[in-house]
Amino acid sequence: MSVKDYIRTIPDFPAPGIMFRDVTTLFGDPRGFRMAVDQLLLPWAGVRIDKVAGLEARGFILGGAVAHQLSAGFVPMRKKGKLPGRTVEQAYKLEYGTAVLEAHDDAIRPGEKVLLVDDLLATGGTAEAGLKLIERLGGVAVGCAFVIDLPELGGRRLLETAGHQVHALCAFEGH
Repeated sequence: MSVKDYIRTIPDFPAPGIMFRDVTTLFGDPRGFRMAVDQLLLPWAGVRIDKVAGLEARGFILGGAVAHQLSAGFVPMRKKGKLPGRTVEQAYKLEYGTAVLEAHDDAIRPGEKVLLVDDLLATGGTAEAGLKLIERLGGVAVGCAFVIDLPELGGRRLLETAGHQVHALCAFEGH
């Protein structure tokens, strides 16, 4: 089996015409979850990684497990207003409007090597904001790892054009 085999598709969620790719079935299977974590970090085997940054919310689950495997620290990147300490924020575009991603201002030290992790790469806006936060905090983004890529939405192209290495375990057509 591949990682893709563990992902459930739910039609018409959250809106008609959307095929929602549900990774909770992947997380719930011990073999599937282990496979995903191992494959997410594979391109960076032998590379020093000091921190893993996970994007809210499923990126926390994956990022924490990847950080554990790498013996690295974990940095949660959250929606505005969810972190208790002093933060640095980065706005990004949504389909309708904007949103803000935050990280604690002391979460990454200058020069630390950071891997960004999330479950899904769609338009790339959230990931791009996370990478900008890493750099604004003085970190060096070594790359991005995702379980799912939705190539039609252009996120991989956006991140790679900006010079970032992108690794995705599987791809699905459509939105």
